[in-house]
Amino acid sequence: MYINGQWIKTDKQLAVTNPATGEVVDYVDLVGSKETEEAIQAAEAAFPAWTALTADRRAAYLEAIVDKLKEKKEHLAQVITKEMGKSIHNARNEVNGAIAFFKWYAEEARRVYGETIPASAPNKRITVIHQPVGVVAAITPWNFPLSMTARKLGPALAVGCTVIIKPSSEAPLSSVELFKIFDEVGIPKGVVNLTIGKSSEIGDVLMQSKVVRKVSFTGSTEVGKILIRQSADTVKKVSMELGGHAPFIVFEDADLDLALNGVVSSKFASTGQQCICANRVYVHDSIYDEFAKRFLEKVEQLKVGNGLDESNQIGSMANKSGIEKVEEQVADALEKGAKVLHGGHRLTEGDFADGYFYSPTLLADVTDDMKICFEETFGPVAPLIRFTSEEEVIQKANNIEYGLAAYFYTNDVSRVYRVSEKLEYGMVGANDSSPFTVQAPFGGVKESGLGREGGFYGLDDYLETKLVSVGIKL
Repeated sequence: MYINGQWIKTDKQLAVTNPATGEVVDYVDLVGSKETEEAIQAAEAAFPAWTALTADRRAAYLEAIVDKLKEKKEHLAQVITKEMGKSIHNARNEVNGAIAFFKWYAEEARRVYGETIPASAPNKRITVIHQPVGVVAAITPWNFPLSMTARKLGPALAVGCTVIIKPSSEAPLSSVELFKIFDEVGIPKGVVNLTIGKSSEIGDVLMQSKVVRKVSFTGSTEVGKILIRQSADTVKKVSMELGGHAPFIVFEDADLDLALNGVVSSKFASTGQQCICANRVYVHDSIYDEFAKRFLEKVEQLKVGNGLDESNQIGSMANKSGIEKVEEQVADALEKGAKVLHGGHRLTEGDFADGYFYSPTLLADVTDDMKICFEETFGPVAPLIRFTSEEEVIQKANNIEYGLAAYFYTNDVSRVYRVSEKLEYGMVGANDSSPFTVQAPFGGVKESGLGREGGFYGLDDYLETKLVSVGIKL
């Protein structure tokens, strides 16, 4: 662990295993409530000096982090693949994303502007300033262990907050590597702190602390709701990037080549373990059969295996519980009348014997009563669902508690605007399966979260707005 500028050794260790092989990759030291309290105290002590630095000085630290990330890009990608299983191609993309976040917020550090407001009395001057919220707790997931940490740390550090990071115990090695970089570039002690251990121990201390003024969480909706309840006791600011169940809609006038490439990249990147990946594929009845046939051809070409092998497009799933959930959803769908066009089973023979591999799966004749239509899948399974009208598919797409990302394909420009405005989602890709970029807001509505990350919007949740009204002599 890394607390107050020091690497901490403990008597408890966690073995991190490669989900593709079952082999131990490395060990990390675990901490508990005592060390978490120390991390909070270190962040509190470091806050005055860090926030007093000029924006240029803080930006310089972030730029140094960017340089180190670029130097270690391939090493970091290898670490990501070994600890959570995604293909090396996806892991490299993730490292590029982490670099982009730190680079963007190094620039945004210089743009935390205030405002002047016309006063209602001649002897007053009113200004508004934005100041860092204080000590931040950031809780990150295993599916994007490096880029999600960067997406939280970048804006927090840029505006002058100090941070305690708690990464997932499923994939903590990326965070350890990132903190080695922080140490190398000389981030002042206490500004960034790393705690790995039981969520119940670390999380409870962070949530109960009056020093921690902001919590940023990426993870499941269920855990997010618990954290929101806990935050009420100390009225913390919270930002929540929670679960998703993205509809992917293909209208009758869509460019099928574009839509097919889009759905494959959205559904199967990171082995389907993304909160923004396509979960329900709605295809207009008039093109359903052709789309299914061509989708099947593409799925049959996907190569599965150890993510470190450059020839594989799909790596292993991250853990046993994830693969069991996929198996349960597929079994439920088949029992209720769905048909397997491809896959539908775990891969267990030969090179797959020691890992968590599931065949890329395409299901046809899926209906709304199947679990896969309302439970987040987080796996490489694409369910095909027929629809006949725009009104029908919008109703189906919105009829769920999630509201993170949605996609649709059409060549009708009026429909682009009409459907974009009617879909109840925080992010919509029209003829675009990857609308996510560092300069744009990322986040959901309904039970998919609160707040936004990315772009200048990502600064807001780490800032407090202060009114300063000055009476003057005329």
